Amino acid sequence: MTELESYRQQIDAIDADLVRLFLRRMDVTEQVGEYKKERGIPVLDSVRERQVIAAKTALAAAPARKADVAALYESIMAISRGQQRKLVREGAEDPGFARWLRALTEKREPVASPRVVYQGEPGAYSEEAAAGFFGEAVQAQGLPWFNDVFQALADGGADYAMLPVENSSTGSIRQVYDLLAQYDFSLVGEWQVKVEHCLAALPGVAMGDIKTVYSHEQGLMQCDRFLDGHRDWERVPVLDTAGSAKQVKETEDRTGAAICSRRAARLYGLDILACPINHNTANFTRFMAVSPRLELREGRDKIAAVFTLPHQSGSLHEILTVFAVHGLNLQKLESRPIPDRGWEYRFFVEFTGDLTAPGMDGVLHELSQLSADLRILGNFKGYEA
Repeated sequence: MTELESYRQQIDAIDADLVRLFLRRMDVTEQVGEYKKERGIPVLDSVRERQVIAAKTALAAAPARKADVAALYESIMAISRGQQRKLVREGAEDPGFARWLRALTEKREPVASPRVVYQGEPGAYSEEAAAGFFGEAVQAQGLPWFNDVFQALADGGADYAMLPVENSSTGSIRQVYDLLAQYDFSLVGEWQVKVEHCLAALPGVAMGDIKTVYSHEQGLMQCDRFLDGHRDWERVPVLDTAGSAKQVKETEDRTGAAICSRRAARLYGLDILACPINHNTANFTRFMAVSPRLELREGRDKIAAVFTLPHQSGSLHEILTVFAVHGLNLQKLESRPIPDRGWEYRFFVEFTGDLTAPGMDGVLHELSQLSADLRILGNFKGYEA
């Protein structure tokens, strides 16, 4: 027998003891669950759990092992909570979970021939995303600001909004995340658009005629390497890329150029002088279709939620343990500061799953209990190229 095989035999023997003791522990926690069920006691006792984890951590003499022991018992206790929730039916008393149940009862079917709003001028990447998700014949209207888009949906002036949430080069669109937290809307689908910025100008204008370049600030940033080769050009940010093409067209500025999409250049009758000019050729923007009410469409495999956390050590780790224990793939975790609450943050998550799958109600209940506030943003089919 080799030395390695000897070590492995020792580990196998220890694991056999661990499994035996773990199953014995689960038998006892099941009895605890029966006790709680009979007396109407909630499954989660966060004070007790913190005391248990602290006590078990103290048993580890080596400082390097304390965190390992804490992680082990956080997982064990998450499994125990799941076991007890199969016995104890609770949820109506939990505000976050109760909010989800109300949304579920008020869900709607997808709207046929929908009215869709987006931020920007016709020809914007957002319009392209709306056409991609809802079909080229969609009735889509551009509005100047993100606030206008959300308000139109709130007022019943549209059935859906198509909004950018993330760019592969420049990251998340913070204004949209803040508005998603403010409005009680639902995400019903996602779409990706490949960003290929073009330099476009009036017909007959040459590169040497250009003095000013207009675009959205992100368009200017994404093309900064190209623009650095023309240091004499003034860079002027505008509301959106399609708006820059419209401005060049309407002002008949023969010294101006727009950084916009091919779609916008064609729409406003501009010539494309160079394309693509963004330095990252694998540049994509992810858009979300937003509805005023929950929809559960066929093929849904991704869940989005937003929550805040109490000010206590390990609160985020507790949340993340829930995903790990239930085998849910956490695909995105985004934090945003909460206005008027210094150094407090709101967390947006996306993870794999179907809200109507067996056992998912227990997951949502745990997330709701462990967070200071929880709202399910939606359940939708992830984008497939």
